[in-house]
Amino acid sequence: MPEITLSKSEFYDAFNRLFEHYSYVKGVSASQADKDLFGKFEETPSADDNIYLARWYKHIAAVEGLTLKSGSAPAEVSLDTVPFYHALNRILECDEHSKLTTTIASKLTPAPAEPTHPYLAKWVKSASSAKKDTPADDEDDDDDDFDPFDDEEPDPEAERIKEERLAAYKAKKAAKPKVIAKSSVLLDCKPWDDETDMAEMEEKIRAIQMTGLHWGASKLVPVGFGIRKLQIQCTIVDDEVSTDDLIEKICEFEDHVQSVDIAAFNKI
Repeated sequence: MPEITLSKSEFYDAFNRLFEHYSYVKGVSASQADKDLFGKFEETPSADDNIYLARWYKHIAAVEGLTLKSGSAPAEVSLDTVPFYHALNRILECDEHSKLTTTIASKLTPAPAEPTHPYLAKWVKSASSAKKDTPADDEDDDDDDFDPFDDEEPDPEAERIKEERLAAYKAKKAAKPKVIAKSSVLLDCKPWDDETDMAEMEEKIRAIQMTGLHWGASKLVPVGFGIRKLQIQCTIVDDEVSTDDLIEKICEFEDHVQSVDIAAFNKI
């Protein structure tokens, strides 16, 4: 299968935009495509720079039993073109004005076909047209404008206004509220047998308190042989609550809980 080589920034930016709109590479649950992409990372993405990518990475590690990596990311990453085209097409299908790194467009060889990737094909044509319409830098004109004997002092008033505008911009940027990524998690908590006190199990689980954790609705679901499992909803702040830590805390109630599985995980 043909491959495309991306810089680290192009790679991270593309998939951060994908996971801004979707929880998985394709479909509504984790698949081999997510495990394949997970294997392309040599480091755990930073939530400060790529919040949606970091959330996906930690979630896949949790649900698939994979290890978070702590190495150093290479300057370039090679990907199979077909799944990458599919990912880009999903981004643009959801947000046709997505500010994807335009340098990616020139690397898409062969060009995406409209029947299979219509949104991506349209974006590539648009990016190519914009590049052609941009006038090339005229180096000769730049040389003509340069005056080696120009000793003109900068205008103090202009410099003051420039500094004030820059300070105002930085203050406005600092005041902008940070995006808080949240997820809705549905947990299946299974008892040992039909004699387990399910009301007591739920009471113990709801007693777990963590910053960024909020419990929601619950219900008992028949499993078989008279046994019922507790299905309970919770909302978590991705940067504050690890699903691994939460499941570990629930499993500490070993007299009541046999196992805990993630039944559903969706970004809010």
